[in-house]
Amino acid sequence: MNKTTQIDLTRRLALASLLGLIVLGLAWEMWLAPIRPGGSLLALKVLPLCIPLAGVLKNRMYTYRWLSLLVWLYFTEGVVRAWSDRAPGNYLGLIEVLLCLTLFAACALHVRVRLKNAPTIPTPSTP
Repeated sequence: MNKTTQIDLTRRLALASLLGLIVLGLAWEMWLAPIRPGGSLLALKVLPLCIPLAGVLKNRMYTYRWLSLLVWLYFTEGVVRAWSDRAPGNYLGLIEVLLCLTLFAACALHVRVRLKNAPTIPTPSTP
């Protein structure tokens, strides 16, 4: 598999898992297993995930780097809720954990492949 295919594949995987986290977070807190019947303001937790969406769509390296750090907050929430919630909340927590791990792996691989593929800048030699 060549570098451009790897870059495109990791970009698509990151985008799909990011969109999956946004949809899961909204559906979870509004309809599937809300804390209060009828939904809660906890659905606003997906707003920080909407910020990197533009950067991922524009393929900005910086966005992949900080998104790989942001995703650990959602991973932690998924682990806690998978452990402490009753069904179906615990299953949704497991799905969130899997999406977070996928997003982290996709971001890390994307940055790694792009840095390996980047042209090297020659450093001037000093006498």
